Amino acid sequence: MSVLYVSPHPDAFPSLRALIAARYGEHGEGPGWGGAHPRICLQPPPTSRSPFPPPRLPALEQGPGGLWVWGATAVAQLLWPAGLGGPGGSRAAVLVQQWVSYADTELIPAACGATLPALGLRSSGQDPQAALAALDRALSPLEEWLRLHTYLAGEAPTLADLAAVTALLLPFRYVLDPSARRIWGSEVPAPPKTAAQLKKEAKKREKLEKFQQKQKVQQQQPPPGEQKKPKPEKREKRDPGVITYDLPTPPGEKKDVSGTMPDSYSPQYVEAAWYPWWEQQGFFKPEYGRSSVSAPNPRGIFMMCIPPPNVTGSLHLGHALTNAIQDSLTRWHRMRGETTLWNPGCDHAGIATQVVVEKKLWREQGLSRHQLGREAFLREVWKWKEEKGDRIYHQLKKLGSSLDWNRACFTMDPKLSAAVTEAFVQLHEEGVIYRSTRLVNWSCTLNSAISDIEVDKKELTGRTLLSVPGYKEKVEFGVLVSFAYKVQGSDSDEEVLVATTRIETMLGDVAVAVHPKDPRYQHLKGKSVIHPFVSRSLPIIFDDFVDMEFGTGAVKITPAHDQNDYEVGQRHGLEAISIMDAQGALVNVPPPFLGLPRFEARKAVLAALKERGLFRGTEDNPMVVPLCNRSKDVVEPLLRPQWYVRCGEMAQAASAAVTRGDLRILPEAHQRTWHAWMDNIRDWCISRQLWWGHRIPAYFVTVSDPAVPPGEDPDGRYWVSGRTKAEALEKAAEEFGVSPDKISLQQDEDVLDTWFSSGLFPFSILGWPNQSEDLSVFYPGTLLETGHDILFFWVARMVMLGLKLTGRLPFREVYLHAIVRDAHGRKMSKSLGNVIDPLDVIHGVSLQGLHDQLLNSNLDPSEVEKAKEGQKADFPAGIPECGTDALRFGLCAYTSQGRDINLDVNRILGYRHFCNKLWNATKFALRGLGKDFVPSPTSEPGGRGSLVDRWIRSRLTEAVRLSNQGFQAYDFPAVTTAQYSFWLYELCDVYLECLKPVLSGVDQVAAEHARQTLYTCLDVGLRLLSPFMPFVTEELFQRLPRRTPQAPPSLCVTSYPEPSECSWKDPEAEGAFELALSITRAVRSLRADYNLTRIRPDCFLEVADEATGALASAVSGHVQTLASAGIVAVLALGASAPQGCAVALASDRCSVHLQLQGLVDPARELGKLQAKRSEAQRQAQRLRERRAASGYTVKVPLKVQEADEVKLQQTEAELRKVDEAISLFQKML
Repeated sequence: MSVLYVSPHPDAFPSLRALIAARYGEHGEGPGWGGAHPRICLQPPPTSRSPFPPPRLPALEQGPGGLWVWGATAVAQLLWPAGLGGPGGSRAAVLVQQWVSYADTELIPAACGATLPALGLRSSGQDPQAALAALDRALSPLEEWLRLHTYLAGEAPTLADLAAVTALLLPFRYVLDPSARRIWGSEVPAPPKTAAQLKKEAKKREKLEKFQQKQKVQQQQPPPGEQKKPKPEKREKRDPGVITYDLPTPPGEKKDVSGTMPDSYSPQYVEAAWYPWWEQQGFFKPEYGRSSVSAPNPRGIFMMCIPPPNVTGSLHLGHALTNAIQDSLTRWHRMRGETTLWNPGCDHAGIATQVVVEKKLWREQGLSRHQLGREAFLREVWKWKEEKGDRIYHQLKKLGSSLDWNRACFTMDPKLSAAVTEAFVQLHEEGVIYRSTRLVNWSCTLNSAISDIEVDKKELTGRTLLSVPGYKEKVEFGVLVSFAYKVQGSDSDEEVLVATTRIETMLGDVAVAVHPKDPRYQHLKGKSVIHPFVSRSLPIIFDDFVDMEFGTGAVKITPAHDQNDYEVGQRHGLEAISIMDAQGALVNVPPPFLGLPRFEARKAVLAALKERGLFRGTEDNPMVVPLCNRSKDVVEPLLRPQWYVRCGEMAQAASAAVTRGDLRILPEAHQRTWHAWMDNIRDWCISRQLWWGHRIPAYFVTVSDPAVPPGEDPDGRYWVSGRTKAEALEKAAEEFGVSPDKISLQQDEDVLDTWFSSGLFPFSILGWPNQSEDLSVFYPGTLLETGHDILFFWVARMVMLGLKLTGRLPFREVYLHAIVRDAHGRKMSKSLGNVIDPLDVIHGVSLQGLHDQLLNSNLDPSEVEKAKEGQKADFPAGIPECGTDALRFGLCAYTSQGRDINLDVNRILGYRHFCNKLWNATKFALRGLGKDFVPSPTSEPGGRGSLVDRWIRSRLTEAVRLSNQGFQAYDFPAVTTAQYSFWLYELCDVYLECLKPVLSGVDQVAAEHARQTLYTCLDVGLRLLSPFMPFVTEELFQRLPRRTPQAPPSLCVTSYPEPSECSWKDPEAEGAFELALSITRAVRSLRADYNLTRIRPDCFLEVADEATGALASAVSGHVQTLASAGIVAVLALGASAPQGCAVALASDRCSVHLQLQGLVDPARELGKLQAKRSEAQRQAQRLRERRAASGYTVKVPLKVQEADEVKLQQTEAELRKVDEAISLFQKML
């Protein structure tokens, strides 16, 4: 008697798999192997029963002294009842074997990896989070399949279901949460089957028996065990492990590529050592290959300056996108032979840098900048800059950016600082820069004015408590407070109701405004209301800006603390009373409000209004709260004397330059924004109350002469500017008509807005105002490329200042790229956990690594957990290593999505697989070329060549044309698509396959011609890709032999392929080979339909005319290779194809007949098709009834109606296809 030895442990899922199989065998037709039911033994077999003990349980002894079988898969296969695993060779059997293989190779390792840590069996080095993520990935294919199917194969339990269920036993018991357990282990017994269901199952069993009786010809499909096991991902998508370049190569020396190529692509291996060599050789300098930059170059000049990143900054995806686009353009122009300069630089980032150093100073020394003093503090900033300031440069080099680092500039360098001083003095002398007291965005924490771009707008839907720096308790916002002003001199105690979200500012009210046509207030003309806390009356004024429909139609006016109120005050001559100082404490108000912090005063004013009986209520009010993006403080509009740039005339000139076409803005949709901004521009506040930055070269004048009255700060006459203090002194003496010894000067403590120095960047980096070779050659520049979000803050100011100070535009074209968002279209935010560091995409990072970055950030602890959940949802297994080339290529390919880029890291990973494809293709090609291969001196083909050689050269010509055309039009997706398609779909999928029989054949002339063509494809193809993928293309290019000894040393200075070089367009060859590809697609489609995965079926081509027949005969060999077909024969005109062929249309002149006779079971296929037809008919009928229902066209959304129409068309097309197949198989019976 047979004995089944199993483990008694309740968690021994392999033994449980064998036991369940045995139990099914008892109730079925008996074990599949034909023997008797085995006896169960809950212990290992005695050593005396076997010459050697089974290596693992379960084990099956087939009778005394019989064959031993062990292992869950083999034992369960033998014990499972015959017929329930799917008849041999059928699709069901193939599915069973595939799912069993999936359970063994994917589910069991993932399940054990996720469960062992929970049981305390985790070994050091295992990451529990990564293990759970791996389990989630392994479960994903099961979930997708079981959404549409009850069982994994067929209509009843099979070995596939058994293997999957037992593989998941451990995580089901110990790891999966209740929701997942309900999915993978139903806790409710299935309802009893209905009579109709039982009848249907009986019919199916009867039909199955009938089909089995009719089966006469054994399937030529290989047994299920030999089927290729499915993988959740393609083999090439598996992480090949980390391969590194370990050969000793001093920085700047050329990488050693003489060794054997690694088996697979590794970013770490490929990207090593190349950049220092490029930089050392001077490939990125415009002087490379020429005597000087001013030497005439018929190819032209390309100059572009980098948008200078903040010195405090670190790389983010916006930088990565900017540099991927800019570097690809720069490399393309350089390879075209133009004198090319991409000038790097860094911005001093006034506020950001000062905040960083102040925090560092307080953390390390317990000192504020005021305690240290200005000069000592600036020394600390410079010290920090020298230690940390070049971090962003190292990161840009990691991206492969081909910048000329010898020309790198910092906005606080002496050269650029001199340009800033010169620009200020010139503009001040012309009256373009002036002194004025106006409302500014004020950060009370920074004690400085800030620019609009440094203000974040937080939208509130109603009452919200926000944390504000300097306040222990959160502050209430989003509430509208109503209160009353009593009308002065009213006998009836009349009052006017007003409302505000900033009740503390009522202490600075100077008027109440109503609309001139509001009938409710006509009787109050000329009257005033009484302020309850200060000794002044507030006039009631009439102004069109008031909205009669909002609230009571009466508005409090506080000119010193609201922009609209300020403009009303200017129109009506109202006094502007400032009630806050630079720190946000109240001034110019009576006790008890005097000296209170602004938001403490908010509470005090509200309480005082209630006490005086003037409070009328509160209500939620949607509003926008302005926040300083550096300090997170609530921004206050405050009146401060500042320096301004008069922008009106400069804006008109900048707008006119675009209208005339002198300046092109691309995409052209941004031109409307440009004109709108220029037409509505306001004067630009350029003062910042900081210490770090360009100190304003303006001096306040005090004259020691009784004839000259003392001046006040806002009076511009008492301010002079100068390149030096001596020059300013001379100007002051001349202005006031006194001797210099009676003048004392005090330089302004403030510094200039960082955007002022950035606006000079295109010409200050070239030495302006001094003449230089670089300035004469590279100004104006060619292109400015940046994100559309800083079109006004930076681009417009560069254009205005360039025109004003140099008389010329700083560049001829502006290309604005999109903004990067996450895969869900959300703005990237640390609090959402969706911020992606490009270096994490390049190198890869675990989920725990992403979590650690949050802990090291400045997020509030309450936001960290939310961010972790976001990271876990988006990157459950972390971010895989993609490499620089894949990131660059992917970002450029993404730019077709319009204004915003929804970045999916999985797509970037797909381009890493593309790099692997390049690697493998080149490796194969080098083997095919052979060690002794010598490329011809030119790329011109020697002779006519074979059809496939002519075809691939023609396709290469098209890729070259599209690449150059796309670069010229800034259509980066067109370029990446053309190059990706050529390499993947034409070179790898077609040409290399067709080449294999040629290279191994006896025709040496054809083989040599093919080798020369292959070399040309590699040479041109790598040069095409180089601007996007500089590292992998250089690595592969250096392994190719050269056409001439004079060839350039690096791919990045090799000529870019141009249509004039690659003029091999061959419509005849493309037309002929397109027939081969059409036939191949038809054959592959038929093979997939009938699951002919391992068989080479014969193929018969029915043609409409002799010309098509001759063409089909010429390409039949290629079809045989590409379609893995057997015989490929062209039928004589009018001849019929053999019986038992499936038919597909290759073109309107050619039909494909694929021989199925003897390869498939027609009866079985008919059964499957009839079932498929019934289901399709039911689905079509449901859709027709749904669309015919009353009110469908009115009640159902249009998008759903369109989707239903598409579904119905697809279903009807499927029905037609099924009917054709049924007709075919009926003829085969």
